[in-house]
Amino acid sequence: IRPGSDDIQHHGQKAGEALTRTFLSFPTTKTYFPHFDLSPGSQDVKGHGQKVADALSQAVANLDDLPGTLSKLSDLHAHKLRVDPVNFKLLSHCLIVTLACHLSKDLTPEAHASMDKFFASVATVLTSKYR
Repeated sequence: IRPGSDDIQHHGQKAGEALTRTFLSFPTTKTYFPHFDLSPGSQDVKGHGQKVADALSQAVANLDDLPGTLSKLSDLHAHKLRVDPVNFKLLSHCLIVTLACHLSKDLTPEAHASMDKFFASVATVLTSKYR
């Protein structure tokens, strides 16, 4: 995951694009952002995209301790925001689609599988405190 991670960790823009794709493809995900301007390219979407990219960057840098790295974020999403866990899978899918649009030939089946596994691991950690 590390070599391809530069394509998400340094680009809040791509994460923002993935969020927009999520909101358009799965409109129920908008319910968690009633105070946001969810139009494509809005400052709210860009800002949250940067937060997503930063969190993923931290996860990539700490693959050996995802639970510790994402603990506060897991608490926030489980206890305060009460985000339905399925939304992490939806965003993960949209992140991969967005990266595929930008990486094209560089997104090999192996890279795709690696990213899918990484996003699934992140989603598992983020939903671990729901129990």
